[in-house]
Amino acid sequence: MGLRLCSRCVTPETHETIFFDQEGVCNVCRQQEYKQEKIDWAAREKELHALLDSYRGKGDYDCIVPFSGGKDSTYTLYALVREYGMKPLVVSFDHGFYRPTVQEGKLRTYRRLGVDVLQFTPNWHIVKKLMLESLKRKGDFCWHCHTGIFAYPMQVSVKYKIPLVIWGEPSAEYTSYYSYDDGPEEVDEERFNRFVNLGITAEDMVGMLGDGVTLRDLVPFTYPKLRDLKSINSRSFCLGSYIPWDVKKQSELIKRELDWREEAVEGVPPEYGYEKIECMFQGVRDYLKYIKRGYARVSHLASIDIRNGRMSREAALDYVKQYEGKRPASLDVFLEYLDINEAEFNEIAVSQLVYPNECDPAKLQKGAELWDQKLWFRDPAAGSEHR
Repeated sequence: MGLRLCSRCVTPETHETIFFDQEGVCNVCRQQEYKQEKIDWAAREKELHALLDSYRGKGDYDCIVPFSGGKDSTYTLYALVREYGMKPLVVSFDHGFYRPTVQEGKLRTYRRLGVDVLQFTPNWHIVKKLMLESLKRKGDFCWHCHTGIFAYPMQVSVKYKIPLVIWGEPSAEYTSYYSYDDGPEEVDEERFNRFVNLGITAEDMVGMLGDGVTLRDLVPFTYPKLRDLKSINSRSFCLGSYIPWDVKKQSELIKRELDWREEAVEGVPPEYGYEKIECMFQGVRDYLKYIKRGYARVSHLASIDIRNGRMSREAALDYVKQYEGKRPASLDVFLEYLDINEAEFNEIAVSQLVYPNECDPAKLQKGAELWDQKLWFRDPAAGSEHR
């Protein structure tokens, strides 16, 4: 028996925060209806102009833009510089897995737009420990990435006294931790603890790791104290709360204006070459999701297209069948980094299964290797017994 899917899109019952109404339509689809039909976007953008005006020219920088080089952060940076005339400090948290073409693309964007950039790279030894612990605890190895991307720019905000931090798409675009009908989405500590950090604080992680790791080692992953944020009158919000977010249109714009380039991603059809290009382990992340929840990236992308009238549900179901559920070749590098074998990985993943999904990863077909995998860093410090 398969998973129950939304009657409109192809999102299954195992998706985070999902529920279906009496017509079998999921709450994310209903949120998109609200976004498209109920929000006065002209009024929202007027609010945005007033908000930006209140911060513009008050310090060395008007705002901070957290930046990965993916489609959303690149469009956010483009819009703030070119369309709204802001002077941002770009803050890029290096999660350790940027692909070569993305690194080149980030530099190209910085130079085209003419912006100041601060990049931070955390301790690789600590990152590997965090990845393994997060994988074991939550079936998600990205704790260091989730927390670092959101906490570190806020730390920079406090240190440099730049009170305004502007992010890209709101979470209401894809989940229901927050809804469009709640009004503009604030990116604050409540949001950070609600779903960004997987329910694990830096203090929790110190206790879990032991092994000589202290809270000093996890400062980059720690959200600033509320009193420090209040001292600079901190404000942190999503641009997509004030303008209608449309990844396809925005991707075409940044390709045209900034020479932003698409890339092949494991398990993603070529038509979605704009999606999640910034991480070499996106395929592993989606594979874990497939094992745990019975769906992956294509279900997510096809559902977005259905909601925007770009794809039929039947075509989406065919896409899902064709592309999802393959074991990524990048898993070989991932296992090397964490010094575990595939049987150990599968045991951890299966232990995190979300009912009623069932999966035996040993039976899944293997996917093709990405063109640049041989260029990736291979860790000489990792053990050799599992290679």
